[in-house]
Amino acid sequence: MKKRRTPLWLLLSTVLCSALSIADTYPERPLTMVVAFGPGGSTDRMARAMSIYIGNALGQPIQVINKKGAGTLLAANFVLDQPHDGYTVMASSFSPYLANTILEGNAHYAIDDFAYVNLQWFDEDLIAVNRDSEYNTLPKLLNAIREKPKTVRGAVVRGSGGHLIARLLLEKCGIPQENLNLVTYNGGGLPRAAVAGHVVDFVVISAEGTESIREYLTPLAIASKQVNPLWAAPTLTEALQPTDCRVPVLPGTIRGLATSAEFKRNYPERFAKLVAATRKALEHAELIRTLDEASIGRRWVGPEESAATMLKTFEVFKDYSYLLENF
Repeated sequence: MKKRRTPLWLLLSTVLCSALSIADTYPERPLTMVVAFGPGGSTDRMARAMSIYIGNALGQPIQVINKKGAGTLLAANFVLDQPHDGYTVMASSFSPYLANTILEGNAHYAIDDFAYVNLQWFDEDLIAVNRDSEYNTLPKLLNAIREKPKTVRGAVVRGSGGHLIARLLLEKCGIPQENLNLVTYNGGGLPRAAVAGHVVDFVVISAEGTESIREYLTPLAIASKQVNPLWAAPTLTEALQPTDCRVPVLPGTIRGLATSAEFKRNYPERFAKLVAATRKALEHAELIRTLDEASIGRRWVGPEESAATMLKTFEVFKDYSYLLENF
């Protein structure tokens, strides 16, 4: 008896339907969102706000955990060590920290080992002093560092854009690096508290996350090519005009969400579903209100533009990474 063959189109259709059926079941259990910093900082606040609405869009809750340390290296390694199935998402200040862990932290991963869901918070760096500080302009602050070695205290997040700006200011202005008493922290909360409490004289840190302590600060400059409407401060170039210093404007802190690139390769339908849920969350009126009230960025740029941005900023920090060596 002759065996009847199944038509090829029917076989392909069956396989496709089966694959779609499997993809449509994702997610079947709660997800984990790994924050690369400690509780209470800017990235943590963004992650916790986003997790609720992304979880609602996906139909599963998202648990937020904190894995701080080594300038986001610990969190990045943790995420890449998890199964690449879409149940682990990383929330971080990907620029500049991811670049710095690669350039200075001996990371065993590359920029393109991550698939960027969306970079939503583009935050320029602010140079500010305590409101009671005698250094009410940037030239005065720099002159004090030059003339009174080790007496001026500054605060930055280790490996951040602000850290690089502080070092770059000294180099371009011909001030020995050792003149500055610079304290580095692993998250944004402590340096902000330090300058607000006048434990340090100044801070170089992301601007939007500093709104909550505005009343305790005098802003000296914003690291941007344009005036920031939220801060009554000159651009870095304008603030330096009375001096002979010229400092390039570096990209600020860029926060968002990512997964492993292997997850995107293995499960493109799941990755697309996560991307769609993130975009849907950012369109939710209640979340928009929450993010705006907390001065948290909510831009939608999508995976492709996010990846291109990461590659571009990596090259910028690569050019100046030598300034953070041994500091």
